[in-house]
Amino acid sequence: MLGGMGRFDDAYQGKPPWDIDRPQPRFVELLAGNIVRSPIVDIGCGTGENAIAFAAAGHEVVGIDLVPRAIELARAKAAARGVDVRFEVGDALDLGALGRTFATALDSGVFHVFDDPERVRYVESLGRIVEPGGRYVMMVFSDLEPTDWGGPRRIKREEIEQSFADGWTVESIEPAVFDTNIHPHGGKAHFAVLRRL
Repeated sequence: MLGGMGRFDDAYQGKPPWDIDRPQPRFVELLAGNIVRSPIVDIGCGTGENAIAFAAAGHEVVGIDLVPRAIELARAKAAARGVDVRFEVGDALDLGALGRTFATALDSGVFHVFDDPERVRYVESLGRIVEPGGRYVMMVFSDLEPTDWGGPRRIKREEIEQSFADGWTVESIEPAVFDTNIHPHGGKAHFAVLRRL
């Protein structure tokens, strides 16, 4: 299992900074284009807002998160809204355990939690479940985001390019805003779309 699970488990004793009670706006914008195809896996889905938004738009979606409490909350939200989406406890470093592949993988704030060895394992894990020609879409805090408030590591554009140099092509990396409940105007982020070769 992913190291540091306790810190994420503890975060759900209250309201985590990333739990904003709505999908990330930058991901919602994808619904208007042709980047995303079903089936979709939402990695580190938290309480399910992104997954629910894509499922409500007609996509087949599986949301996974390491924290059982997050999955409980996500299932309750989906049921209350009448949206058909599957939520499962799962480890981002062992996505092959899902036993299936996906046309699209979504990642809202997972890549930036890993140290260097875990990052290598994560990219390998993604390679097991993203179909050839499929896409991995991620948003992470960028190196332009101040570090005075702590939080996860900040990611340089070059780190994304280097991490996905083998077996992937970078379609785009754009500046974005990461909405949280601790940033009045959002955090500075990279929004990247990568395609599996």
